[in-house]
Amino acid sequence: MIARVRKYLIRYSRQQTGTVSYLTLVQEAELGLNLEISHEKSRLNDMLAEISVAEHEAGRPPLSCLVKVPGSKGQGDNFYKLCEKMGMGEWRSLKQDPDFLKNLIQECRDFWRDEPSFQKFA
Repeated sequence: MIARVRKYLIRYSRQQTGTVSYLTLVQEAELGLNLEISHEKSRLNDMLAEISVAEHEAGRPPLSCLVKVPGSKGQGDNFYKLCEKMGMGEWRSLKQDPDFLKNLIQECRDFWRDEPSFQKFA
């Protein structure tokens, strides 16, 4: 399932603009998760974190920056706390920086739209 989420987010970063909602991700990647059930939503969050940590450790932008938290303008605290764990800075500062998320999303799109990068790492 993690491979399916990663593949979907890579395709999304190459072909779409903006961010994708949790619900759209679950539906379009055919994950079969019910986001109304807390442990299933938590499972999706864990998968997104695992994917992002692996991408970051490989020197690539975290794909979870593309997934919008329901009811927010972008990312929730957990995303910024994950970024802090990955050494990107203190989470509150990252959350307050209006350019941080925007730049991360652009980095992600630029990386995956680069054909040699896509061919090598997708």
